[in-house]
Amino acid sequence: MSLAIPEASTRPEAPRTYPFSVSVVIPAFNEAHNIGAVVQRVRAALPDAEILVVDDASQDGTAAAALAAGARVERHPTNRGNGAAVKTGIRHASGEVVLLMDADGQMDPRYIPDLLGGIAAGYDMVVGARTRETQGDTLARRLGNRALDALGAYLVEAEVRDLTSGYRAMRREVIMEFLHLLPNRYSYPTTSTLSLLKAGYCVGFVSIEGQRRQGGRSSQKLLKNGVRFGLIILRIISLFAPLRVYFPIALGMFFLSLLAYIASVAVNGVWLKIPNATAALFVGGIIVFMFGLLAEQIAALRFQRRE
Repeated sequence: MSLAIPEASTRPEAPRTYPFSVSVVIPAFNEAHNIGAVVQRVRAALPDAEILVVDDASQDGTAAAALAAGARVERHPTNRGNGAAVKTGIRHASGEVVLLMDADGQMDPRYIPDLLGGIAAGYDMVVGARTRETQGDTLARRLGNRALDALGAYLVEAEVRDLTSGYRAMRREVIMEFLHLLPNRYSYPTTSTLSLLKAGYCVGFVSIEGQRRQGGRSSQKLLKNGVRFGLIILRIISLFAPLRVYFPIALGMFFLSLLAYIASVAVNGVWLKIPNATAALFVGGIIVFMFGLLAEQIAALRFQRRE
């Protein structure tokens, strides 16, 4: 479901108050050149919020810069990944609502009222969905994100936008139900969004324009991202709705087995002889269907609501 928001020019500049406490969690790795400015901008938008920076064993002065800017810092002794830093931040957050941001300066704090306003309106999670005007976004990345969004929407049978966006607000008690499903490295945004939708929670989306990275060099590589993208696809298929993928494959195999039988009859003129290709495709289709059915039942157990 989409969440309508006012135009940027109509948003009030003064910080708002909300009927819940807020913790801003910022995972950071070697972001000493950005983190101080990010914390200051968030503090200006949310003067009363807890700002928690999780330093994932940075080799520069990230932790010191965050402390100097007024943030609370939790530090990993070893590098465990962006997702692990997010999970640490959520576990240690004291607010009723957790707002996630990256430390590279690409997420504009002016959208914070939109995200938190969605939570105040009754949503359990509100995602900042980047528009085509986002600075520094490549064509390959946009196409990959659109393909991922389409697959996610098919699997959970609901509208999704920008599954890879790390800019989001969520109710802490809700995300804690699915914290064990989030991976330690990448794709925690995809997993968290689809998990809540699969479990029947309300997820909204607001349009945002991302900014260029402020200083430093991005670690994103085309080949590395391509491999990661493939692994994310396999993960979300197996985790959320495997039967919606395996069942069409099984139907396709049954159809091919029928075509193989018809072709054999047309060529040989023998009705009672079953070709090897027909038998193999038919049995393979049954195996794929049964495997998908079993995987679907296992996946469903992960999303049983714990009252």
